[in-house]
Amino acid sequence: MENIEQAIERARARSTAEAEHNHAAAGFAPRSAAYGAGPPVDSDTHEVALSSTYLQSNRIISHMATDPRSRSFDMLRTQILQTMDLKGWKLLAVTSPTPKCGKTVTALNLALSIARQPERSVLLVDMDLQRPRVATSLGLKVSEAGVLSVLKGETTLSRAVIQARVGEQRFLVLPTTSTIGSSEIMASRAMSAMMQDLKKTYHSNIIVMDLPPLLTCDDAIALLPQADCALLVAAVGSSTVAQIRECNSHLQSTEVVRIVVNKVPEASTHYYKY
Repeated sequence: MENIEQAIERARARSTAEAEHNHAAAGFAPRSAAYGAGPPVDSDTHEVALSSTYLQSNRIISHMATDPRSRSFDMLRTQILQTMDLKGWKLLAVTSPTPKCGKTVTALNLALSIARQPERSVLLVDMDLQRPRVATSLGLKVSEAGVLSVLKGETTLSRAVIQARVGEQRFLVLPTTSTIGSSEIMASRAMSAMMQDLKKTYHSNIIVMDLPPLLTCDDAIALLPQADCALLVAAVGSSTVAQIRECNSHLQSTEVVRIVVNKVPEASTHYYKY
């Protein structure tokens, strides 16, 4: 814990001017809502083509191996996968202390980085039922066919999963819409059944779950025991040392594979420090 605190304090000490310079130098493209649907993959899962320009406007860049900003996500990917392979783990939960730490951006870039490896398959699941961001960040239109529909028994898991494509890369996405009463849903039998179905049906995939923040509600705490391991995303200027210590108490029964310290103003090619 001491190393995490020191990393945050060092990053906080850097100037705001340097942070603004790095943001300008990142060269993110303007927002664009362009995307289109491709032909169906099979009778259940349908394919959607994503816009690279739109992804970049939302800081999703790890589908581009030539982009220097993807290197940090590739390093994070390799370290996490080495640990997961060693332990035989398949299901990774991504969470943060509070909102605005960049957990969804991290989960998306990590999933796309994994998808670039030819012998890997990845499924990204949006489990933030209060404030889902995965579909919006990818440019997907989500109707009722998502996590909630599966839980209600209105559709099957395979029909709710979308195969997303950007360039030649493909990965699976299970999006969701927002709902009230998410805490009760997380602890329901329907959720447990869906989680077992996910593990069984997509056993050859690395499953990345974007969970809600740990300290805003008990949703993530309810679902963490069903994950094999967790990635905690903190942020300079948003996460305090006290919050990280509190998260640590909630993660005592979960294997934490890495802690990402996000939004570090540093003049280097590393987008994240961890």
